[in-house]
Amino acid sequence: MARLALRPVSHQPKGLGRGVMVTRKDEHGWPVYHTARTTDPGGCNYVMFLHGGGYINEIERAHWRFIGLLTREAGVRCVVPIYPLAPDATAKLIVPRMGEILRRLMDDIAPARLTLIGNSAGAGMALAAAQWLRHAGYRQPDAMVLISPGVNAVVNRPEQAALAALDPILDIPGLLEVGRLYAGDLDVAHPYVSPLNGEFPGLAPMIVFSGTHDLLYPDSVDLVAKARSAGVPVQFHLREGQPHNYAALPTPEGRQAREIILRTAALGSALDLPAP
Repeated sequence: MARLALRPVSHQPKGLGRGVMVTRKDEHGWPVYHTARTTDPGGCNYVMFLHGGGYINEIERAHWRFIGLLTREAGVRCVVPIYPLAPDATAKLIVPRMGEILRRLMDDIAPARLTLIGNSAGAGMALAAAQWLRHAGYRQPDAMVLISPGVNAVVNRPEQAALAALDPILDIPGLLEVGRLYAGDLDVAHPYVSPLNGEFPGLAPMIVFSGTHDLLYPDSVDLVAKARSAGVPVQFHLREGQPHNYAALPTPEGRQAREIILRTAALGSALDLPAP
């Protein structure tokens, strides 16, 4: 984090690939990038994408490649807010502001549909923003796609000690520290930081991806159970032996996950797909 502070990583789009154009429109002082296909860009649904990185890492080329894929293959326009990073910005600022950006976007694009997609920390942020919308009385996005969601910064489950030895990306001390930094003066169990503790009735239909070698997967199991008990339609793709963020990997399982995500984004709905 000290190194990042001395030499911040650029958030400029890189790796989108051919056939994608990008513009920037700042909101609340945040850079917000908009993508569209260079041919036939109009008359399509939208995706808002929230990147992962543990709240302390900037958006990466891999994220932009995924955004380019969504834009080209699903034929959607992607909206990518570049939120400030912890510890300079914390959940108390980021979640309501993200919710407000999401609300205005849905108003602006109506009647087009919007799918809210996030990976890892970005998926937890997406869920918290959707809960903020619900609490404030605003409408929900048409669908949510949560990829290896980080929804519980407490990281206190006994089975996670064993999972830490299997996960090639995450470890418990790092998760605890970034959760503390992102929480700021909030408790790490606050729903802005740990949206697993938030309210689920009335949330958008969702698709959740996780793998059994993901340190966060037990929280995804609880997330799906809480959503279903609240009457939220959920598809859960839990893949045996798959790591954190497997949906982005160049593997058969990753390709299958991306096909589901592309169809969901194109339709703007998580209800029209067959259950796994």
